[in-house]
Amino acid sequence: MTPSPHRTSMSPIAATDRSRPTPRIKLTRRRLEIQHPDAQTGERLLAEALGAVDRDALHGILKQLLKASVIEQKPNEANLAFMISMMKSIAPRDSVEAMLVAQMVSVHVAAMRSACRLAFTDHLQQQEGITRALTRLARTFAAQIEALSRHRSSGERAITVQNVSVQDGGSAIVGNVTQHASVIVAEASAADTAANAETAASSEDQRGKDELCEESGASA
Repeated sequence: MTPSPHRTSMSPIAATDRSRPTPRIKLTRRRLEIQHPDAQTGERLLAEALGAVDRDALHGILKQLLKASVIEQKPNEANLAFMISMMKSIAPRDSVEAMLVAQMVSVHVAAMRSACRLAFTDHLQQQEGITRALTRLARTFAAQIEALSRHRSSGERAITVQNVSVQDGGSAIVGNVTQHASVIVAEASAADTAANAETAASSEDQRGKDELCEESGASA
């Protein structure tokens, strides 16, 4: 991958088509080579897959994935291609997600390496150490999934309404309703005021009836 002194912005991630094939990376002794007839198109397709906003971000993520793909102290093309494919399938939407997803695929690869080592050892002490490492990696991966989910839903705030009652003459709405808290409080206050007024009127009417009943009893 030939370095460039200029920073080139990529097309917006939201407007890309992730169904297009992603170029593979060929490893040489000194650099990464994007396997595509057109270098700029190849970089753009990789940037779309990894959620990179420009060439600097693309090259940085590729180098980090390359280091995480090492098998027997050497970068592995097949492992790197797998990691790129997994990042593409998760589809990071911004730079935060791109970094987090890169960590996720790296942790997954490390966890599977630990699982492989665990399967090939019969030494009890080694099994215990590898099991602890595998457990920590699995927990980290689960926490990363939760972090990604929270990040993607951070802009959505839901209000759950329970025990809804509809009185005569009222109407109910079925679906998602979003309101500002101040509006809800104001409407609740107005409803309480109306209900209190109705209750007071009812009580006054009942007292009037009770007084009429007492007077009729006294006359009798």
